[in-house]
Formats: sequence, C-alpha cells, structure tokens
Amino acid sequence: MMYQSALFDLDGTLTNPFLGITRCIQHALRELDRPVPHADELKWCIGPPLLPSFRILLGDEHSHLAEQALVKYRERFATVGLLENELYPDIKETLAPLKDSGCKLFLATAKPIVFARRIMQHFELTGFFEGLYGSELDGTRSNKADLIQYILEERSISPETAVMVGDRDQDVTGAIANHLDCIGVLWGYGGREELETAGASRWVHRPSELTEIIGLR
Repeated sequence: MMYQSALFDLDGTLTNPFLGITRCIQHALRELDRPVPHADELKWCIGPPLLPSFRILLGDEHSHLAEQALVKYRERFATVGLLENELYPDIKETLAPLKDSGCKLFLATAKPIVFARRIMQHFELTGFFEGLYGSELDGTRSNKADLIQYILEERSISPETAVMVGDRDQDVTGAIANHLDCIGVLWGYGGREELETAGASRWVHRPSELTEIIGLR
C-alpha cells in the first residue's frame, strides 16, 4: 500500500539555498557590525528557524540583536536571496510520478510561506503540490512539529497514511511527534548521522529512490 500523502521540506530537500541563505546571514551580521563567518561555517543554519540561529551567531552578549538581524536578513532575502538558489537534480522527475500515482504532495517548510511560494513558483514546482505550507513572518508554525500538525488537521490526513521527507533532524522529530514515518534525504544539510540519531525511518541517496519507497512503502 502506498502512502496517500507526502509532506516535503523545501531547503535542502527540493532546492539548494546555500548561496542565498548564507549571503543573507552575512549581510545581516555585517549590517549590525558583528563578526561575519565564512559561508561554509553557516551550513548548520540551513533548515532550522533563523531567529534562534541568529541568537547563537550573535552570542550571549549580543543575542538581543537577533530580531534586528532577522529583519536585515529578510530585507536582502526578499529581493535577492530567495533566488540565489537551485533545484536539486531529478526533483521534477521524482515529483511527477508521485503525483500521477495519486499520492497527494504538500510542502511543509519552516521558511515563511510568503517566500516559499515565490521559490516554488520560480522553479515551477507548485503544480505538483496539493498545498503549500510554511511559517508566518511572526514565527507562527516555524516549529516543524506544529507545522505538520497544522497540515494534518487542515487537510484531514491520518498520520498512518502519510510520510515526511526532509534533510534535517527537525523534519524527523516533527514527523515523529505527529506519528508520521520520515524519510531522510542525504543530499541536503543534515547527513545520515543526524537523521539516524533523530529517528528517521529510512534515508535515501538520490531523489529517484523516493518514487519507489513512497509508492511501494
């Protein structure tokens, strides 16, 4: 029996947002006259909500600047950063047969939905999905467990018929909190150890593997 619904993360799962996210973080820190890490040192920020990440980056002494940093980040991201992004190979070739099989696909991203919609439209992914869900700019549903719960309730989805697909531990723990299976993807930013430790049901190396796993269960 196949899954009836599949929830997909965005950053690190469907698209690679490395340049946009890291450059916008650097911009925000530079604007606040704080030390600016090299882009490779900011990979851990891709996926989780940004406000807590800025508190860590700023340190205890300057953590009160985190909200200002987020504003500076969004100023650049909204105009430039969201399209400093690229689609992972074979994503469309994976989503198309899943949709055709009757599995309903939903976007489940911690990214503000106002940005996520633009990214999905830019890469022509919107048509594969029954619905796009993300956080609000005020932080509502930035926690993955809250977001997944909201989608399940909004769409009347039974957890045992659905699966979460993502690259970070938040995707896994959010799924587990809502009694969903979770497939971890290894082309993103979490890595096998992070996903396995969080409790992922299984993991895949290539998008094409998702077609078989989700379709055949």
